Amino acid sequence: MYRQRVQVAFEYPVCFTRELLRPDNRSLVECVTRLEPGRRHRLFAVLDDGVANAWPGLGEQLARYCDAHANQLQLIAPPRVVPGGEQSKQSPELIASLQADLQRHGVDRQSFVLAIGGGAVLDAVGYAAATTHRGVRLIRVPTTVLGQNDSGVGVKNGINAFGSKNFLGTFAPPFAVINDSEFLRTLPARDARAGMAEAVKVALIRDPSFFDWLEQHVAELAAFEPAPLARLVRVAAEIHLGHIAGGGDPFEQGSARPLDFGHWAAHKLESLTDHALRHGEAVAIGMALDSCYSARNGLLDPAALERICALLEGLGFALWDDALSWLGEDECPRVLDGLREFREHLGGELTVTLLAGIGRGQEVHDIDPNAVRQALGWLEQRHRARMQREKTGSREVGKTGG
Repeated sequence: MYRQRVQVAFEYPVCFTRELLRPDNRSLVECVTRLEPGRRHRLFAVLDDGVANAWPGLGEQLARYCDAHANQLQLIAPPRVVPGGEQSKQSPELIASLQADLQRHGVDRQSFVLAIGGGAVLDAVGYAAATTHRGVRLIRVPTTVLGQNDSGVGVKNGINAFGSKNFLGTFAPPFAVINDSEFLRTLPARDARAGMAEAVKVALIRDPSFFDWLEQHVAELAAFEPAPLARLVRVAAEIHLGHIAGGGDPFEQGSARPLDFGHWAAHKLESLTDHALRHGEAVAIGMALDSCYSARNGLLDPAALERICALLEGLGFALWDDALSWLGEDECPRVLDGLREFREHLGGELTVTLLAGIGRGQEVHDIDPNAVRQALGWLEQRHRARMQREKTGSREVGKTGG
């Protein structure tokens, strides 16, 4: 028997900048030309409609940028604008339409797809690019906190199918990633907040000092102050990149996925709520649930559980959604189906990351449904008590004329 061995090294820059499309900002042109500086490179651009609406004239600005660097960049068509948010990952027709555009405009393996948008759009466009000619060059420009600190800097692309999150997808490293902090200025508060959940996640499983920093700056982050928000994005992205490079399993061939702490429940919650919950909002709930489970099983100190929940609530997250109480035909919470779906998505035995302390993840291969139910009860009770306190506080303020 002949044993074939193939080794492929991937390298891509992740650039942090401001005002990417200002003509004197060379971040984009340098990323595009980094392997072949003497050529003129063809670009096909795709814009998230939410970004296009928030930044009128973005397409024209991109065209002017390419004109300013005409010896090196050629925009081969007006930018394609696609629906933003999770709906972009729900439509096979959109993927087919993007692939048809790439074929019609002659996008080949030496051309570039430039995707500007939130994480869902980057996932969908990345999937279309990765399945065209078995992979064309993709440059991601994430425009959300979640995209810039997590999904946009990684190696995965995917779309939802058959009722499952990311059922279809590829591992395909981008050619480059460019994080422009200016795009965060126009984010709706809900979207800016949702992206912070992934920063809390990497702090919890990798970096206790980063968690301490998040606690110390929770008020400024909840107010979306630019400087702390930019630091959150950068540190979380660096931790994420460090795991991809040094974790030993960038394409997730094994059954462990520590960066998916809190995600088995989050993915199911997104599906149960028909994506009314943002991904980050569902992850916040999933992390609280798994932290509570960790504490109930003696892994995590109760004081650490309180710190985790307080930070998430301080950032503005609700740690309960009524979908958590929905029961299936077997009278079990439907969210528990997320464990089965998580295992099927990973393959092999179930592997879930829990917490042995802040900054210390611990993998387990068995989850007790009854203990999950108890953790759900604790979360619901905490949420109801918090809502009652806020309601009582509002009445007291009204009485005093505050």
